[in-house]
Amino acid sequence: MSRWRRSVDELAVRRRQQSECERAQEALSRVTSCFQQLAASLGSSADCSFLRDEMDETRALAHRICSGLSRRLVRLLSDCDSAPSAVEDRQASERLWVLFLSALESFLSDLHKACSLIGQFPLTQRKDRRSLVNSGCIDGVVGVAARVASVQAPWLTLEEEPSPDLTNHIAGLEAMLSEMQLRVPVAFWSVEATQPAWAEARGELDEPDASLEDLMEVEVVSNNNKMAACCQPPCCGLGCVG
Repeated sequence: MSRWRRSVDELAVRRRQQSECERAQEALSRVTSCFQQLAASLGSSADCSFLRDEMDETRALAHRICSGLSRRLVRLLSDCDSAPSAVEDRQASERLWVLFLSALESFLSDLHKACSLIGQFPLTQRKDRRSLVNSGCIDGVVGVAARVASVQAPWLTLEEEPSPDLTNHIAGLEAMLSEMQLRVPVAFWSVEATQPAWAEARGELDEPDASLEDLMEVEVVSNNNKMAACCQPPCCGLGCVG
């Protein structure tokens, strides 16, 4: 096989791996956001065994996505070519790296909160429900669970591994973060965004039909008209408020 053909094949493989990582990163964002919503009901009147089971399944799904995504990103960034033609591919991989580490830190924070709340509200017996906070929340867990079930990652059907319990999951993610940062030292500040900051705020705002001063003037005139109408009848015994 010629060197040119080998380079083209390697580039196609890298592009396919990057596409898989992008889809996995999107799936991880959805799963972790659903876990955050589920964890918000811990300790409230909407807390129940169904909620705890759905949180365990969501956490297990996030664990499989994180494990596969970390291995692939480490491989992508470790095998990056230093040639000028591969600079764009490396920048894309580094952006995925930063997004993944940021998602891991946010997910770890939610796991710590969930671990603390589960310890305070164990729900091991029926009497434990008396300690729940009557927050007035309604049970919206079913909709969140449905969104979790619809999430798919490229390699989940090929890589099945047992999910650890909550305490070991937290320890494993912390170790994963440290190992990834040591193996591939990518500085966050060196990674450039693909779109300008505050892009949604740079659009032209629609000018209001009336300014604040005009609205205040209209309100004053309206109040004066009401007072004048009130004072016109001679039989009015309420009087005007000055």
